[in-house]
Amino acid sequence: MYARRRHVYFAMMGSCIVLFVLAWGVVRIWSMPVAVGMCVVAMVIPPLAAMVANRRGPEDRWWDDPSGDPKSDEWWDELDGKKRRP
Repeated sequence: MYARRRHVYFAMMGSCIVLFVLAWGVVRIWSMPVAVGMCVVAMVIPPLAAMVANRRGPEDRWWDDPSGDPKSDEWWDELDGKKRRP
């Protein structure tokens, strides 16, 4: 899942750069309001890309990192239905 999120992130950031470059390199010649609108859309993409890249998927487990307490870790592993190897 990490690779998929990374690819989506780079696609979103690439589209942001393309929108920005096209807006001020090409579109502004014909329509300044459209170029500004494209830049506004490009401005919204980076925060959304960061949220997509940093969200946790259902298989991303952050709560079951070993705590250092073997008894507690064993108990959580039993609840999750997985066997910890010695």
